[in-house]
This record gives sequence, C-alpha cells and structure tokens, in this order.
Amino acid sequence: MDFQTCDLCDANEDLIARGIVRALPPVFRDYGGVLRFAGQVVTLRLFEDNGLVRTLLETPGHGRVLLIDGGASLRCALVGGNLGKLAEQNGWSGIVVHGCVRDSAELAACEVGVKALSTIPVRSIKRGGGLQDAVVQIDGVRVAPGEWLYADEDGVIVSSQPLHG
Repeated sequence: MDFQTCDLCDANEDLIARGIVRALPPVFRDYGGVLRFAGQVVTLRLFEDNGLVRTLLETPGHGRVLLIDGGASLRCALVGGNLGKLAEQNGWSGIVVHGCVRDSAELAACEVGVKALSTIPVRSIKRGGGLQDAVVQIDGVRVAPGEWLYADEDGVIVSSQPLHG
C-alpha cells in the first residue's frame, strides 16, 4: 500500500473539517503481519460472540476491511490466529477490532492487517449473535459500511469517499 495516514490527513484537511474524514481514537495496537492496509469497510456489531466473524471471513474479502465493534470488551478475544489465516486466504485487507484478539504470534505471521485494543487468551462464545452492515460508533466516531478505512503505524482514519494523498 502506498499511503501514509498523516499524508492523507494533511492533503484532506478540508474533508476533516467537514467530517467526511474522521480519525479513530488512538487506542489500537498492531497485531497482524501487515502494518499498512486500506479498503472499503464491512461492519459487525457484536458483544463477546464471534460466530459472525468466522461466517463473514469465510467469504471473499475483495480487499475490504472488517471493522468489528465489540463494545470495547476486554473479557474475551473476537479474532485469533485461525481467523487471521482465514482473512488472509480469502483476500481481506485487514481487521480492526474494538475489542481483543488472541494468538498474537499467529496473527503476526498472517499477511493481513490486524488492529485491536489488546490481547487476552480467553475465546469468545460462538452463537452467531450480532449485526452485520450496521452503522457503528467507535468511541464516538461514526463508521458506516461501505466507507473507506486507511490504517498504518500512525493510526486509523475513515472516509465517506476514497482518499488521494
């Protein structure tokens, strides 16, 4: 990927002022083997149940980014090494988890971007609850399905339209 979030922000200050480009809060850490990733957003809103995560990552990613609003839960992991590998195999660009991941060494070996709040070894339940393609709020920042997400070592930004630096 040939972009830097800092450069995208500098080149699009007018879009930031209008709320078209928004930065997610600086709470995410890198866990995947790819540090810079971008793509159109697919959203999931769920809580401590990752059944829908697997179902979605089993489908072709087409370079998209899965944004999981896990309610910032730190009690269990929503993504682990097997799901990271599945995302890589099916062409997902990245996964951003507003919650925890596990199997951090396995995730680091995957050719997919993974950002999350932290790690925890406890796995989630798998009942398939939650909502796909819902508008989510990540610490007060609105993200809608189909928007564009750009992530690198400096942070995560979302935009209602594709960005050019």
